[in-house]
Amino acid sequence: MRIAAEIRSRLEAAFEPSRLEIVDNSESHRGHAGHREGGESHFKVLIRAAAFKEMSRMERHRAVHAALGDDLVGRIHALALDVAG
Repeated sequence: MRIAAEIRSRLEAAFEPSRLEIVDNSESHRGHAGHREGGESHFKVLIRAAAFKEMSRMERHRAVHAALGDDLVGRIHALALDVAG
């Protein structure tokens, strides 16, 4: 399974988001650290879910990382998050 699809699957299962956008920005980082041919090294994730409503920004980011799991996060060089309730 491609990394973007794994991100989507895990975040949908964990948070039932009302909005979820996953953008692979890898190509814009060509020549920079962590870039891989074929992409899937740099992502931007926008997620909106009721589960985040009472969480601080730090708690939201920790929850997303926990839902993705160390195995998946370890395969991503950069992950930009826009998380809100």
